[in-house]
Amino acid sequence: MEASLRRLGVERIDLYQFHWPDAIGTPVEDSWGEMSRLIEEGKVRAGGVSNFDVGLLERAERVRHVDSLQPPFSLIRRQSAADVIPLSASSGTGIIVYSPMQSGILTDGFSRERVERMAADDWRRRNVEFQEPRLSRNLMLRDALRPIAARHGVSIAAVAVAWTLSWRGVSGAIVGARSPGQVDGWIAAGNLTLDARDLSKISTALERTQAGAGPTQPENGALQQTRAAQITDAR
Repeated sequence: MEASLRRLGVERIDLYQFHWPDAIGTPVEDSWGEMSRLIEEGKVRAGGVSNFDVGLLERAERVRHVDSLQPPFSLIRRQSAADVIPLSASSGTGIIVYSPMQSGILTDGFSRERVERMAADDWRRRNVEFQEPRLSRNLMLRDALRPIAARHGVSIAAVAVAWTLSWRGVSGAIVGARSPGQVDGWIAAGNLTLDARDLSKISTALERTQAGAGPTQPENGALQQTRAAQITDAR
């Protein structure tokens, strides 16, 4: 963190997050306690975590409030909606989800042929969501989003991102892009509000296609307000 301050030429980092839980045995109370110290010293404005489960969040919260959580979340990978998202929403922890388009599957131009053309070292070749039988289910879900996208005059990708922003407590989505054209494809998600009818149709499609796992519909209907999507490098 000190090195980052020097390289950036700033006095304080606005948001500093753990990207993954510790994998070498350091108790979260120790690492999060250090984050708390950095915040108290004014070197960090807000501290957050990524990929933490409920148990780790509760342990960290006992040391100091967790300002932000960055969980994986998409129409296909919905498990966070069953635990860490509602917990964070109820405790006042901001939620910034990542991979809302499931690494490209939930985009207009994705196809089985594209998977076959992937480089041998592309990690997606080894991911179960890009293999059968899940690939076919995921593509069926993607196609089920087309009528909703057409009704709003946006891309399928924009609908997929907007769906993640419809959940209570989710204030942003980290969306990957490798070109300006890809950004143009989903940027409308920041202003797209999915209504109760949209969310119901999406829930029905999830149940019909059996794509992914986890809750299928935000509570209390459409909860999204106008939000700006956060952009990051897809790699």
